[in-house]
Amino acid sequence: MKALIDTAFNHSRTVLSIFIVILIAGISAYISIPKEAEPDIPVPTIYVSMIYRGISPEDGERLLVRPMEREMKTVEGVKEIKGQSYPNGANVTLEFEAGFDADKALQDIRSAVDIAKAELPAGAEEPTVNEVNMSALPILAISLSGNVPERTLLKIARRLKNKLEEIPSVLEADIAGDREEQMEIIINPSLLQSYGINANTFINFLKRNNTVIAAGELDNGSGRFSINVPGLIEGVDDVLNLPVIVNENASIKISDIAKGRRTFKDADGYARVNGQSSLTIEISKRVGQNIIQTIESVREIISKDSKNWPENIQVDYFQDKSKMIEDMLSELQNNVLTAVLLVMIVIVATLGIKAGLLVGVAIPGSFLTGILLLHTFDLTINMVVLFGLILAVGMLVDGAIVVTEYADRKMSEGLKREDAYKLAAQRMAWPVTASTATTLAAFTPLLFWTGLFGEFMKYLPITLIATLSSSLLMALIFVPALGSKFGSPGVIDSKTMKAISVNSADNILKQDSLTGKYSRTLKSALDNSGKVILITLVLLVSVQLIYWSFGKGVEFMPESEPQRGAVYIHARGNLSVQDKDYITKVVEEKIIKFKELKTVYARSAQGARYRDGGGADIVGAIQFEYKDWKERRSSKTIIADMRETLKDIPGVTIEILEEDMGPPTGRQFYLNISGPDFEKVISHVILVRKKMEEFGGFTDIEDTLPLPGIEWELQIDRVEAAKLGVDIAAVGDMVQMVTEGLKISDYRPNDADDEIDIVIRFPEKFRSLNELDSIRVNTNNGSVPISSFVKRIPRQDPGEINRLNGARVISVMASLDEGLLPADKVAEMQRWLERYQEWDPNITWAFKGEDEEKEKSSVFLKNAFAAALFLMGIILITQFNSFYSAFLILSAVIMSTIGVFIGLLIFQQPFGIMMSGVGVI
Repeated sequence: MKALIDTAFNHSRTVLSIFIVILIAGISAYISIPKEAEPDIPVPTIYVSMIYRGISPEDGERLLVRPMEREMKTVEGVKEIKGQSYPNGANVTLEFEAGFDADKALQDIRSAVDIAKAELPAGAEEPTVNEVNMSALPILAISLSGNVPERTLLKIARRLKNKLEEIPSVLEADIAGDREEQMEIIINPSLLQSYGINANTFINFLKRNNTVIAAGELDNGSGRFSINVPGLIEGVDDVLNLPVIVNENASIKISDIAKGRRTFKDADGYARVNGQSSLTIEISKRVGQNIIQTIESVREIISKDSKNWPENIQVDYFQDKSKMIEDMLSELQNNVLTAVLLVMIVIVATLGIKAGLLVGVAIPGSFLTGILLLHTFDLTINMVVLFGLILAVGMLVDGAIVVTEYADRKMSEGLKREDAYKLAAQRMAWPVTASTATTLAAFTPLLFWTGLFGEFMKYLPITLIATLSSSLLMALIFVPALGSKFGSPGVIDSKTMKAISVNSADNILKQDSLTGKYSRTLKSALDNSGKVILITLVLLVSVQLIYWSFGKGVEFMPESEPQRGAVYIHARGNLSVQDKDYITKVVEEKIIKFKELKTVYARSAQGARYRDGGGADIVGAIQFEYKDWKERRSSKTIIADMRETLKDIPGVTIEILEEDMGPPTGRQFYLNISGPDFEKVISHVILVRKKMEEFGGFTDIEDTLPLPGIEWELQIDRVEAAKLGVDIAAVGDMVQMVTEGLKISDYRPNDADDEIDIVIRFPEKFRSLNELDSIRVNTNNGSVPISSFVKRIPRQDPGEINRLNGARVISVMASLDEGLLPADKVAEMQRWLERYQEWDPNITWAFKGEDEEKEKSSVFLKNAFAAALFLMGIILITQFNSFYSAFLILSAVIMSTIGVFIGLLIFQQPFGIMMSGVGVI
């Protein structure tokens, strides 16, 4: 170390040049480093999606989920396998441990899917493998609305989507509320019968008349010619002009028995912004890209493109995450400036202006060097990094103060400034290094934090290690180098200086200065050391006992004032899309009346089912953004009023959630119940819900029980059908013509980017339950209604079927009343579950969500605390070569918790596992 310091002072101009380059590079890195809201962590979840139009949830479980689950069990490193089947499809979700090798996992899963495909039914679409990515979450939403035709609005939105996706930093621009187009051929079943047209023959006829015909080329000796036989459908007229029946006297075209139109598929949900129907484009960015610059580019493109839109189209922006980042950066800058100012005030008051300036330089110097290192390693600035930088402010100047103060003292004794700062750097090198190393040792174990929260919080130790290491260079190299050129003696009074110089304790004790007062206090404590130690130990124990008896307990993450929230609307029954939208609109109108909300974004029916783990009875979701916190009441007060306003809507259950800090962990209370007998599982879930209501403290309780609803099952008498010579597949085709329509082919018009389905269906007046009985099919005995061999039977609608690790599972979820801690309510329910004697031993239960992550993090932080103490002890033993000295210093770490718990008691705050735990470490 001495040699390094000697070299630095011998080449002081080089050191100053390097310092200037670091500052310039640091400023450049600060400007260009990507800035995002949350750390972009790899979520350890991959899911396989399977689509089979018309399949029921029970058939989906048997034919889609089980074969796929069987193959997924062969994938290495899988922690949990979830299966879900629902009308028209199913998915299988694989959860890994955080920090998994995503590329290898994707490769293994795709290989397993290739094997499982052979066991899937022939009508199933190609399974897709998808990785859950936090960076794919929207960073901005753009609403397009206005009194224009839907097709015009869609055309503008799709054109805008293509332009926005050309921005290099934009991953996707997804249109919410977009409806796919289709060509509908509306066939009158009565005309089919009157013309004696066989429905199956008609369907096959349409399929054969939309195909590419490879006619080839002809070489006749005088030339070579390509032969073209147009066979593709290019528009509605091409279909309507096809002849169905042809004889010598006349021909019957499709236009004689059907009508055709290019239209949209039936709406499966609606979207509105601030009560006005709209299309919403949700923007997600690529990994590692700058949110602020991305959103600026998006706004610029929309501003230019909107000049070509109709005047009555309105564009609105909401859910803008760049505003939060800008606020956090502004807060960081203010904290840095405040820290520099406070340090300079203290140092100037004791050592003088120049010494204060030298120490003040260490803060921005350490920050900029740390940010330069983060940028070099392709890391981003996010909320965790900013928290780390703010946390580091108070620790950056310790070394620089020690070196500067010692140099100032030596200059006051008559030493030249170059010699004084060189001596100070050399004399304090090991103490400052040891001090910094022990601080780094406290945070180094956090680098090995596993789990989702470990991936999320790893940016904190990385940031602190980068900035604190930079502060060591500032304290021992750059500040002394600057001091050797610009330093001067401080303002220590002559009496104190004389007492210090003669090294006489008596002289120091007699001084009236701050140093003298401190010395007298210290001497009194030393004279009564036994009493001081006893009082400290009693205080340590008593504060702990008082806190755990009367304190606010333990929380996982601290509460913060959220910027947005969501209302989920639950209703049960066989509700149509229009019914669900009406219920959503009733709730929406009440929420819009809250003047403290900036934006209210409502989605109904299928568009509302985007919350992971949400119940199947969600019929609508309303996301809202608050106005600036300076212009409104606290979110807790607003939510309380909102619950009061929405509580009396008949037939509806309201669930209100607000955004939380940290990665997604699930609901505050999340209990999985599973077993081999599904009916027993249902009865135990009902029992758990009753007990939760008895205990109290739970709000927004929901579960994944099958919804009370009816589905109609068409049971075919296969013997009778065989006698009549009926093709079972033909029955299914006819039923689809009554329901959603039967897809027979597709085509690609010139004005569309994607293929458009060609669907045949009956007119709306023939789409009813009664029509299902009167559908006629061709048999050996002529045309007969399907009621001749089919029975229509009502049965319980299974809704969605959820599975966990190969068994059916039902989840019970809830939020908690204000002031209650998840740990306490989970412990309360856990005690009851363990002691309840009538609980079937074959029915298993397990807590998930926030409780699961809390337990993992609690165990890790305890181990990290022990590891930090061990590393600090090794460093101190190495520095002092004394076990006693090391123990003495480490005892200060334990004693520091006295202040922590006193502060929590005074301000009535719970001990946060994440923030308080990290702070103590």
